[in-house]
Amino acid sequence: MRTELALVAALVVVVACSEKDVVEPVSASAERIVSLAPNLTELVYTVGAGEQLVGVSAWSDYPREVLDLPVVGDAFTVDQEQLALAKPDLLLVWESGTPVHVVDELRGIGYNVVRIRTRALDDVAVALLKIGELTGHVDEAATAAAVYRDGLQSLRDRYQSLPAIRVFYQVAARPLYTINNEHYISELISICGGNNIFEDLGELAPTVDVEAVVDRDPEVMLASTDAGDDAFDEWQRWPDITANRIGNLYSLPADEIGRATTRVLIAGNAMCIAIQQARINRASGIQK
Repeated sequence: MRTELALVAALVVVVACSEKDVVEPVSASAERIVSLAPNLTELVYTVGAGEQLVGVSAWSDYPREVLDLPVVGDAFTVDQEQLALAKPDLLLVWESGTPVHVVDELRGIGYNVVRIRTRALDDVAVALLKIGELTGHVDEAATAAAVYRDGLQSLRDRYQSLPAIRVFYQVAARPLYTINNEHYISELISICGGNNIFEDLGELAPTVDVEAVVDRDPEVMLASTDAGDDAFDEWQRWPDITANRIGNLYSLPADEIGRATTRVLIAGNAMCIAIQQARINRASGIQK
């Protein structure tokens, strides 16, 4: 099981964001950038500004060039000594991850900090445009955002109107976490024509009990490959769950589903293919 499991926290922990958090305008393109979240690191490269990165967060590993950059912290903590050595003129932080008090502390020291929101699917396109503006790569960002939005629309056009099917997404097994309708993974489920069985819950990534899953009887179970080959093993104790009965248990590529970047399109395509196969299994009455 890969170290990417540490990013489960990124899915299940949401730090409250201050209403007073106002981003100060940047007068010139940033030349020395530090990213404090793996998905933001990737987005910087996507707009063509990778050479301007001078520091990144833990777990940043895509593209491969990022492995040569110094690690200055993660979404929740910052190594002040490493940060000072990097001498950034722009810090990119994850809105739902980096605690407000850390942002305030960094700004108090004098760093230019911009918080980037990536909760919803379209937030990725907005983030690309913002990062392009901040780094002087406006045209590249506009192109990347357009390609990304077109990709999402293509998935909608192909799958969203197909017969609905009940879907359970398992973030982690112990404790058992899932996602509500505000999470971008739930948006992907909807794009694929599925219904997230826990879309109505109040938290972005709530804990649920086994009985609730059994009661809502998903026709499809999904998880990321980070969960391992045994991700669904415990569910075999409930053979009457429809997803078990017809063998609709699917794993999705971990980095692509777990990070809000343009590679979400890869995960979305894999998800839609899996959900479509689940429809076929349901219609044909295939038994496991």
